[in-house]
Amino acid sequence: MGLEKEARKLVRSLPLGWKQKLAFSVAVLHEPKIVFLDEPTGGVDPVTRRQFWDLIYAAADSGITIFVTTHYMDEAEYCNRISMMVDGVIKALDTPNNLKKQFNSASMDEVFFELARGAKRKAD
Repeated sequence: MGLEKEARKLVRSLPLGWKQKLAFSVAVLHEPKIVFLDEPTGGVDPVTRRQFWDLIYAAADSGITIFVTTHYMDEAEYCNRISMMVDGVIKALDTPNNLKKQFNSASMDEVFFELARGAKRKAD
């Protein structure tokens, strides 16, 4: 994890990205079958985001199912399957490549915008 130099520090003094990586390592330490991550890379720098996804891949390769919520559509590209909700209802569920084909889109951002155009819910 690269946290050896920080072993004697309090968690609250660590940068956000390191806190996120530490929390994830604690979550997978006991090798659960499923881990849910809610916006795990929100607010961290791009290098840490990429490192975090390497950790997610390693956990998945060890047999852990990882559910990730994210607003970063580039991160959605890293997933095996994606579920996209509109107005609280699942409107798309498939692999990134299949969804891009289905919506004739070059990116998951375009898929998202296509689905969002169909939203009925009004802002509060």
